[in-house]
Amino acid sequence: MAKSLYKARQFNLSGLDGISDQTMEGHFALYEGYVKNTNLLNEQIMEMIQKSESAGKNPVYAELTRHLGFEYGGMVLHEYYFENLIPKGKAEPSKHLKDALKKSFGGFEKWKQAFVAVGEMRGVGWAILYQDPATENLSNHWVALHQDGVPSGFKPIVVMDVWEHAFVVDYTPSGRSKYIEAFFSNVNWEAANERLKNPAALRAVA
Repeated sequence: MAKSLYKARQFNLSGLDGISDQTMEGHFALYEGYVKNTNLLNEQIMEMIQKSESAGKNPVYAELTRHLGFEYGGMVLHEYYFENLIPKGKAEPSKHLKDALKKSFGGFEKWKQAFVAVGEMRGVGWAILYQDPATENLSNHWVALHQDGVPSGFKPIVVMDVWEHAFVVDYTPSGRSKYIEAFFSNVNWEAANERLKNPAALRAVA
């Protein structure tokens, strides 16, 4: 039974402020590994299903299935992250996004302060601004290990990688705050604006 394979997407992010090309080259290679492993795990799981070896008590099937979320989450979150970056930044939050941030946080600056605080939390993971499609409220979330802490069904609007590989080449392991400043100087607000108003803009699969 054939399954469509995911393909690593190409992103032109050379010349980011405060985030070196060397960092991005390593980051792209890491992302490509998530794509490769997502495809591999899907193939292995499907093979076991076709052989009638899928069982909760089968430790191989269970481990493959559990690990799929990590690899798939790593692939998808990196695509969101790369999409909402552009050298020198682009545009600004739309009126729609600003109004949504005001409703949920009291304004853009209050949201940014809270979002930065999430990104500065100890540990490795992601700081993500999500929208609840049921209420349209926005909220900041910490997502660890790609799959832990993801609010089911919520739409990612702004995604920031705060794993150490995102900044240790350019800053010290304790230099996360400087990296976060660099991230905001490179935000592609057009991507965030489009995600908020158009769910179809979320993760265009190559």
